[in-house]
Amino acid sequence: MELSIKTTSFGTDDQSWLGSEHGTQATETIVLDTSLFTAGTHYPEGFFKSGIPLGQITAGGKYGPYDNAASDGREKLVGFLYAAVGAPTVNTLDPSGAMLVHGKVREARLPVAVDAAGKTDVAGSIRFV
Repeated sequence: MELSIKTTSFGTDDQSWLGSEHGTQATETIVLDTSLFTAGTHYPEGFFKSGIPLGQITAGGKYGPYDNAASDGREKLVGFLYAAVGAPTVNTLDPSGAMLVHGKVREARLPVAVDAAGKTDVAGSIRFV
């Protein structure tokens, strides 16, 4: 057993995509399926960027990047990664994070664009400004 203190740091989190504080106190805890994300797009600096659009994988219930062309459940947008999460190394588990499922989103500031189908999926819970 190791009892030493470990500190991990990564780049700054940019939450400028949040359109308001509304919904930030009611995020959902999720687990990301790292194998479905692209390092250069989703975690180029060693952490998953906040604001990544997410879909829930039907088999297993983990979350991956929203993709309207997918057929594993991720074709339905369900929310956005609320805060940056450190990407796992080779021998670590998929990381947990928080997902924003209700509120305003500044579309132009998202790290990954959302198409019209994704906006329809979250209509009534997410408002794009």
